[in-house]
Order: sequence, then structure tokens, then C-alpha cells
Amino acid sequence: MQPDRTALAAFLRSRRDRLSPAQAGVEPFRGQRRVPGLRREELAMLAGLSVDYYTRIEQGRQPNISREVLDALASALRLDDVERAHLHDLAAPGRRRGGTAVTQRPDPGLLRVMTALDHRPVLLLGRRGVVLARNALLRAVLGRDLAPGTAFVDYLFRDPMARERIVNWADFAQASVGAMRREIGRHPHDTRLLAEIAALRRDDPDVARWWDDQHVRDYTSVTKRIEHPAFGRLEFDIEVVGAPHEPDQRLTIYTAPPDSPTAGLLPTLAAWELVTP
Repeated sequence: MQPDRTALAAFLRSRRDRLSPAQAGVEPFRGQRRVPGLRREELAMLAGLSVDYYTRIEQGRQPNISREVLDALASALRLDDVERAHLHDLAAPGRRRGGTAVTQRPDPGLLRVMTALDHRPVLLLGRRGVVLARNALLRAVLGRDLAPGTAFVDYLFRDPMARERIVNWADFAQASVGAMRREIGRHPHDTRLLAEIAALRRDDPDVARWWDDQHVRDYTSVTKRIEHPAFGRLEFDIEVVGAPHEPDQRLTIYTAPPDSPTAGLLPTLAAWELVTP
């Protein structure tokens, strides 16, 4: 059976449209331009491919694509490391199937790290943003319990408190949409994740717009600014730690420089959480 190249074709077109000839370092071909970025001919030339071969790839008609060709396209399109990995995932002939019904269990090593970091807000997430574990300080910061088994995207996109507390909600939410695209690139047959993305796109025009721009990113460091009702402005750098044997699990750690106002408030915030009903 020929692999479905729809997602690959859409991603390539979006990356080609965003890159101008000047940005790519190529002299524009003559004639009227009907695309905002590179023409197929210009990209094919940059990648060392024939126009016909690249056209077959972008139209989803090329069943087999070598790693060398993908790397050439990634370099020509100026993709970053996450985008390059996503491109390879989309083109992989044996893209992973199934796994949607398997119960996710927290990685023991990540749980031990979380226990050692009880002085910082910490959250352990699995596939589809499912909460696997969290500590009390995270609850104090976000204002929600986020019990294991719930979905972080439900809090982020459907709970009004998320938009109230996260000052830079749009930046954080857009990054999360890009991370969902990265995840569905690795697990294209995850029907539950596909359904969740479809529901978010239907219910939230911002999500629909962010999804359609084909932006992709990994679950990596991002700054989060919190407006706490009792302690005012808190600012965290969000760091993500993975486990070698559980690539779909990530420990999300809210960090702050030791001499920062946020770090100074955390012990008081932890004590406040203990006495708050």
C-alpha cells in the first residue's frame, strides 16, 4: 500500500511558502510569481533535485524518499532541528501505528526526579498531554489540581483560569499547538489525539489558525508568566526532561533564578498551599 503523503505535502508547501528567494540565497526565476515564497523550481534547484521529482514529492505521488533527499530539502528550506525531525517523521515509510489504548504509567526515574524537586512546581506529562503526576506546588501556581489521568490541554484551552493566570497565554498555547503537531507526526494513527486536535480546532479559532500555519516545535523550554491572586506576578522558565525508555513522557519543571523574586516567593507559596482549602 502506498503511504499517505498528505501531511508531508502540506508541510513542504507551507515551508516553501514562508521562504523568499532572498532568504534562501537564490536569484528569483523570471516571470510572474504566484506564490508568496519559493517556486517549486527554485526549491528543486537548491536541493539538487529535478523539478519533476520534487513535484511528485510535494503532490504526494512519490512513495519512497531517501534520507539524503529529505536532508537536502531540509537544508534548502532552512529548517531547524525540530522541523527537520518532523520532516523525517512525515516521510517515514513505517510510521508507527496503534498504542492508543495502552495505559500510560509514569516512568519511575522521572518520578524520583520529581520527588527531589518538591521545592519547584513540577508536572509529568505523557502522550496527548495526559497528566501522569504533579506536585502540590504546581497546584498552588496554576490554581487547579490537574489530577493524574486528566489532560493538560483541557486546562490550557478549556479552563478560563488558564487564560486568567497565564499572562502570556497566547505564546504558551501556540507553542503547545506546535508540539501537538510534532506529536501527531510521530503517531499519525493515534485516533484519540486526532480527535482532540479536531475538537480544539473546531472550538477555538486561535487553535485553528495556529494549526493551519504548520508551525511545529518540540516540548522544549519556554517562559511562562503567571499572575497569582495572592502573590502577584511570577515568572518561570519551563524546562523539559525526558526519559530514554519513555520518549513520550516529559517532566516539566518550573524554574526560576535563585536570586529572583519568584524564587524568593516559592517557600511562602508552598506554605500557603498547605493551609489553603
